[in-house]
Amino acid sequence: MTTPLVVSELSKTFTMHLQGGVRLPVVENVSFAVRAGECAVLGGPSGTGKSSILKMVYGNYAADAGQIIVTHDGALVDLATADPRTVIDVRRRTVGYVSQFLRVVPRVSALDIVAEPAIAEGTEPESARAKAAAMLARLNLPERLWRLPPATFSGGEQQRVNIARGFITAHPILLLDEPTASLDRANRQVVVEMIAEKKAAGTALLGIFHDQDVREQVADSIIDVTQFAPARAA
Repeated sequence: MTTPLVVSELSKTFTMHLQGGVRLPVVENVSFAVRAGECAVLGGPSGTGKSSILKMVYGNYAADAGQIIVTHDGALVDLATADPRTVIDVRRRTVGYVSQFLRVVPRVSALDIVAEPAIAEGTEPESARAKAAAMLARLNLPERLWRLPPATFSGGEQQRVNIARGFITAHPILLLDEPTASLDRANRQVVVEMIAEKKAAGTALLGIFHDQDVREQVADSIIDVTQFAPARAA
């Protein structure tokens, strides 16, 4: 079984520039690996650095030290030191991401928002939109909303667009930041089924799930983030 994501000795500190340059350690010496077909879950209380780890893996946050090794086009790439162009290319074809919040261009329809990553991946636009429609239907988003921009949607409706957009591609690695937080029970179960399908297809998933029921259904392993808490000065 391949291991498309390996994180080694990763550390992160925030500098509070508006507070006189105070440095706030977040995590240190974070090390774990995620295998193909596995869903690893970052566990621990709020404030322990779970989202920061996920954002470093995606390249939204710069790491202070350590490595984030992904298999990209048959080669190993260290996202902790990669240049911006490489990070963008990795995001386009290797590492997908479902965030807690939908951030999209205004006035673009929900259908086109979902289809866009598949088109960027090389799928013909008509086929991508058909696939997007099927995913939105599966997530129980009313068809009357598909042609509308999601800025005025409810939080749960926006999150279903977000999930469909993240799951539409065949990225070998998929990051999930609280994907079910705004969903009702029925749609949470749909997402659990979609995660199972990704695992069966060989995708390596790394996620954060505060919903215990969902976490228990999807997690193959739980990474206790509290073990990576920075050492405190005496």
